[in-house]
Amino acid sequence: METTPDISPKSLSEEEATWLHLWQTDQSKFMEVVFKRFYVPLGRTVNRMLNDQDATEDIVQEVFIKIWNNRENLQFNFSIKAYLYRSAINSALNYLEKSKKTVTLESDSMPEPSHSDVEETFNLKEVETHIQDALNNLPPACKAIFVLSRYEDMSYREIAESLQLSPKTIENQMGKALKLMRDYLSIYVRNMMVLLF
Repeated sequence: METTPDISPKSLSEEEATWLHLWQTDQSKFMEVVFKRFYVPLGRTVNRMLNDQDATEDIVQEVFIKIWNNRENLQFNFSIKAYLYRSAINSALNYLEKSKKTVTLESDSMPEPSHSDVEETFNLKEVETHIQDALNNLPPACKAIFVLSRYEDMSYREIAESLQLSPKTIENQMGKALKLMRDYLSIYVRNMMVLLF
């Protein structure tokens, strides 16, 4: 029987308590409610990690399929949200490992902007692209933690619970992620400064 780590029922939010009650009384309704609540946020998180819509859809659907297929043996003894995020992120990390989608950080991979591109340099879409490139260059664990913190607005405690890591590990990984992203984006900023001055 697959179980999740114990957590005191008092520490569950009202929403979590409702889901837990549904799981125990009407698993079909539970799946419907939880699917509607988490399909899009899980997809957003996984897609930011993989940057591959097809793989994202497969992974998120598989998370829900596994819950349904294991419903006879699965017991939720803690946060359902944490369980879903942990399952989705672990699957995404496994996918990255199998497909070797990690890209090495190379400073010469940044194109040198020309003077005619000054206006375009400030294009929001371009900035977003550089941020996504920096995100894609993070190690998978750092990337997962960064996405949960910055895009899903999860606290370090929530991330630690979801990934079954200590809050200190989350803090250290976020520090590492921020440093790597700053280093990567500093190349872009230096190129912009050359254009401006």
